[in-house]
Amino acid sequence: MVDDCHSRRRSGRISTTDTRDTKGTTKTSGKRPEVRLFLSVVAFVAIALLPARANAQIYETFGIRAQGMGGAFVALADDATASWWNPAGLASGALLNSSIESIHGDPSEMRARAIAIAIPSFGLSYYRLPLSGIRPTGSTVSSPPGRQDLGDLSQFGVTVGQSIGDHFVLATTLKILNGQGDTLGDLDIGATLRAGHARLGVNVKNVTKPTFGSGDDAVDLTRQVRVGAAFTSDSKGPSQASLTVDADLTTSGTVAGDERHLAAGAEVWHTNRRIGIRGGMAFNTVGDVRYSASAGVSLGFRKGAFFEAQTTGGNDYARRGWAFGLRVTR
Repeated sequence: MVDDCHSRRRSGRISTTDTRDTKGTTKTSGKRPEVRLFLSVVAFVAIALLPARANAQIYETFGIRAQGMGGAFVALADDATASWWNPAGLASGALLNSSIESIHGDPSEMRARAIAIAIPSFGLSYYRLPLSGIRPTGSTVSSPPGRQDLGDLSQFGVTVGQSIGDHFVLATTLKILNGQGDTLGDLDIGATLRAGHARLGVNVKNVTKPTFGSGDDAVDLTRQVRVGAAFTSDSKGPSQASLTVDADLTTSGTVAGDERHLAAGAEVWHTNRRIGIRGGMAFNTVGDVRYSASAGVSLGFRKGAFFEAQTTGGNDYARRGWAFGLRVTR
């Protein structure tokens, strides 16, 4: 409960709701309404928003911490890249959180860039990735790595959220996307439920399903849905540990084939959060099972400033690569 109080003080968005009975006795509202609300969001996502298959970038495209944990980050997301992984995670982040990332996929020409800055109730982000990594609309087979360059997809995002009660947060990233000469609007929607050291998260990307280009080179960003759970240890000591698990509820069409990931990871901070070590594994559950293994590190070179890096290997072509970046928190 100490962690919950700390996050509420930092965010300024989450407040305790009290009610009084006719005798003047104070009663604190319980967690059950928030649990029901979170489950209602998940049910709505499953029924109304879930597509059969999605042609889109995979979740693991950005987020060095997330990538280093095998791609299990939807429930834990609490840094500036929550604007990509789960916008509701900003409510539990630092007073100021910013990051710059350089992502290098396999093959080497698959490169992406990210810049994000956030406070607990608001975030700004810019993500840029190659469209050639996304399967064209109408295609049902994987494309060769050297297929025609379709240029880049640029995403400008504004993240806002609202706390509902003491434990539930609902948030969205409003996006302006530009690719193949088209500029379109879209949004992602995320929710988190926190109780003590446990967290649950759900995120829906590409709610409006924007399409870029036309003909054989047209690219659809259809909806993607991922759920996750995380458990974190007490943050009062010099060390802190987190265990996470994520699961895709949709299948994404990439140049490497269909991808639907089940991921698990861990993160440990030492020396008063000056050194962070993480690792994880993910399995593509579509067709023949393919796996990826990841490892990452954060090194604090001054208070609140970190150099971060990760590497991912394995036989899941869509996940292989490496990344490095800088993150600053206050």
